[in-house]
Amino acid sequence: MDFNEAQIERYSRHIILSEVGVEGQQKLLESKVLIIGTGGLGAPAAMFLAAAGVGTIGLVDADSVDLSNLQRQIIHQTKDVGKLKVVSGKETINEMNPDVNVITYHTFVNASNILEIIKDQDYDFIIDGTDNFGAKFLINDACVIAKKPFSHAGIIRFNGQLTTYIPDNNTPCYRCMFKEPPPEGAVPTCREAGVLGVMGGVIGTLQATEAIKYILGLGETLAGYLMTYDAIKMEFRKIKIKHNAKCGICGDEPSIQELIDYKPPVCSL
Repeated sequence: MDFNEAQIERYSRHIILSEVGVEGQQKLLESKVLIIGTGGLGAPAAMFLAAAGVGTIGLVDADSVDLSNLQRQIIHQTKDVGKLKVVSGKETINEMNPDVNVITYHTFVNASNILEIIKDQDYDFIIDGTDNFGAKFLINDACVIAKKPFSHAGIIRFNGQLTTYIPDNNTPCYRCMFKEPPPEGAVPTCREAGVLGVMGGVIGTLQATEAIKYILGLGETLAGYLMTYDAIKMEFRKIKIKHNAKCGICGDEPSIQELIDYKPPVCSL
């Protein structure tokens, strides 16, 4: 790829990094990342991936922008209230970086469409920006089946967590850590418990970092670890997690043969 003068200037701080350079920036421009959920996590992740020059970004969301979203979902503005989140997200990304091709999916992911969406552009990396357990287990299982790397994350109140799954690397998936969703009503939703607005920025930006590092083959990801963040204590913890050989989806003898739709929605931590 031949960079024009505007691109050289736009990505100059990447290009001067020996770990990235021209070759790495070209990889980013040729890469494709799917973000499921354009909310508290997906919004900052999308903006930083777009700014970094990820060439194709898929946005999946069925909701419209609500005034209460603006406390944390920074890809949307007051003028976007009532607009489809995927449309608002696409407009913000295109205004920020015209190099990025934004593919929108105005839908909720479910067992019947998620594999089709993942395969639509043959995405290199998936970001789970959803806010309920059912969607998180569905995304996990679909990515394991499709052999796609993905970043899981969740936020609530002043706490967040994230991990990365990489196929064919003997790393634990989300279901290795949490066998199945909790009983309905066992965990409060973000609407019930609240969430500090900047939590999405902290954790969503880390998800974008994981995607970029995976694309560039740079450093170590969180594969095999669960990272937690306590904003009150300003404390990160990195917990080693082992692959579960008896996992229902990625174990030695998987018992889950087809994708499952769980009842929505409860906020994930």
